[in-house]
Amino acid sequence: MRACIRLCLSFAALLALPLTAHAEWKPVEKIEPYAISGQSGAELYRSIGEKGPKLGIARAIAYTNFKLTWGLRDYKPSGKDCVLTAGRPKLIVTYTLPKPSRSLPPAVQKNWDTFIAGVAAHEKVHGASMVQMVHDIQAATDGLTVADDPKCSKTRAEVVKRLDAISKARVQASRDFDRSEFGNGGNLQKLVFSLVTGP
Repeated sequence: MRACIRLCLSFAALLALPLTAHAEWKPVEKIEPYAISGQSGAELYRSIGEKGPKLGIARAIAYTNFKLTWGLRDYKPSGKDCVLTAGRPKLIVTYTLPKPSRSLPPAVQKNWDTFIAGVAAHEKVHGASMVQMVHDIQAATDGLTVADDPKCSKTRAEVVKRLDAISKARVQASRDFDRSEFGNGGNLQKLVFSLVTGP
């Protein structure tokens, strides 16, 4: 009876391992502020246009970036097949946000607080999409097995194909979200208008 209990408990623990591995990791989130100047909403926004993170030829109000690495993730030949072993992801999401370099007049500070809270919430959506991307990568590649691939070349090509599709979907979703937020009546458009026309 005791042997059976031990065996059943061991089996239950083994079944729980993949779920635990997926559930345990959490992204690391960091904020990197950049200094702006001004004592009115219009001046602050002008400074954002001069000092904001550069994306191509334009500057953005804020930017969300990520660094993704994997621990113990490898291609392993298994007989004539190849298996991509599951690995623990390490995701660092960095939010670059504007921050006034000096204290603001009370009315401007109130308006700024509303603006930056909305901008940060917008960037958090981008951060959440990066977290989802990692979950999608895990679902699409963890334990991927390709038959008759002892050198793992077909497996690597299949992983690249899947990662490319996931990456393109995330980028497109990000662009669509930005377009709606900055479009007519969009949330960020309203926030900018309120900041610039306020005190």
